[in-house]
Amino acid sequence: MKAFLILEDGTVFTGQHIGADREVISEIVFNTSMTGYLEVLTDPSYAGQAVCMTYPLIGNYGICEDDMQSDRAWPDGFIVHEISEYYSNFRSHTSLRSFLLKYDIPGIQGIDTRALTKILREKGTMNGCITTNEEYDLEAMTERIRAYSVTGVVKRVSVKERYSLKGIESLEENGPAAGKVRAMTGITEKPLVPERVPLKIRELNGKGLKIAILDVGMKKNIAASLVSRGCDVTVFPCDTKAEDIIAFAPDGIMISNGPGDPKECTDIIREIKKLYDTDIPIFAICLGHQLMALATGADTHKMKYGHRGSNHPVKDLETEKVYITSQNHGYMVDESTVDEKVAEPLFRNVNDGTNEGLIYRDKRIFTVQFHPEACAGPLDSGFLFDRFISMVKEADRG
Repeated sequence: MKAFLILEDGTVFTGQHIGADREVISEIVFNTSMTGYLEVLTDPSYAGQAVCMTYPLIGNYGICEDDMQSDRAWPDGFIVHEISEYYSNFRSHTSLRSFLLKYDIPGIQGIDTRALTKILREKGTMNGCITTNEEYDLEAMTERIRAYSVTGVVKRVSVKERYSLKGIESLEENGPAAGKVRAMTGITEKPLVPERVPLKIRELNGKGLKIAILDVGMKKNIAASLVSRGCDVTVFPCDTKAEDIIAFAPDGIMISNGPGDPKECTDIIREIKKLYDTDIPIFAICLGHQLMALATGADTHKMKYGHRGSNHPVKDLETEKVYITSQNHGYMVDESTVDEKVAEPLFRNVNDGTNEGLIYRDKRIFTVQFHPEACAGPLDSGFLFDRFISMVKEADRG
């Protein structure tokens, strides 16, 4: 079936329909990863967006449900040059095409994704529509497309009730392979993230620690990265009051990644400021990084086309080492608005010089814009979970 991708500037791409048979208007973004399409599709940070994969062939290793980063797919649409009709992987359960149908995601293939990406890089992220209606009125359609905005997505993707995950007590209970690390919930016995914990982790350095995660769009591997290090983790909905988290008496707090404009989250920002005012160690990722900055008086703004992919270099300003990271964000902290008495830069993007992390003065708090939990992506910055655990332990000794 013929399908069309119509951008708000009137550009039209013609291809073939894939996925759900429905029309969708969304914000169009691109991801430069060569692999990891399942993790992209199940990353809550993509709620309210349609994703264009720049790599030309997507779906060749199928769908392994154990690698899903949430319980469902979140993007509004999926755009590829070519979808693989055949897949080959001993862990796969089904095809990408079937997955899109299962989760009601419309898509388009057969278009020049390189040309689309160039448009988005030159003109900036814009809205678009995926449709199979050959009788569309371009003027009326572009008017509808321009009117779209991404709103209310954090509340949509966050968990509705708190739940807990028990940290593993020994490596022996899972065997010598770190790929067998499992973080059980009361609902499912599937591993949160198989084969993604580095084999070099031999000590459970977070054993006995109680960590609270404020879920503003959490990827499962954030929790799994802590559970695999022995931490007991409790995940809280995004609208949880700070007093409830403080009353839980956690040893440390994490604030997760998530979708949308951070400035829309006014109630959450207010609660995060209360958490900041405590002495509890805090580690925040992506949207959490932006929310903490806003809570402490800094500003954020929308980027021209954002950072989305698994090969973004960031420089550690303390050690001058460069790490390759997984990223997914369209907003950034304006470093020039950060009060130097409150925080100082911790990481910086090598490509464009934007802020990638902050460390807060006189506090046990640090935040990063990138995704140290990876999934999909490199594990270069996974050590930040160990740094967080060390910070929590130091606070406990203090």
